[in-house]
Amino acid sequence: MGLSDLQVVRALKEKLRFHGQRQRVIAENIANATTPRYVGQDLKAPDFFRMAVSRKADPPVRPAMTSPAHLPGQVISTRGAFDARGQDGYEVTPDGNAVVLEEQMMKLAENQMDYQVATSLYQRSLGLLRTAVGRR
Repeated sequence: MGLSDLQVVRALKEKLRFHGQRQRVIAENIANATTPRYVGQDLKAPDFFRMAVSRKADPPVRPAMTSPAHLPGQVISTRGAFDARGQDGYEVTPDGNAVVLEEQMMKLAENQMDYQVATSLYQRSLGLLRTAVGRR
């Protein structure tokens, strides 16, 4: 079993890929901030938790039922490309442009922080796996 067969690692890789693509979309919005009739785009984030605990790969990672009173949950997979969606903006300029640079810069900073968190989690998970295998 390879490292990429672990669902948690696969979900973290998918999250990193999502944030890379979202960075591109936000950059396009900023680049077209003065283009007439341009409506900004954004990507809808998949549910990465559900990806990490889906039943499709071996071994599955899911919450442990520590009591018979616990209800088993149903996990839904969200595989595939990221869904593009129109940006919900309230400000529209007279030429029809709906990109607000302040909102885009906030999204850019949020995306960067989320990417850094995912990178840190990915590095720590690899470190834990190396420790478990005994390669420190």
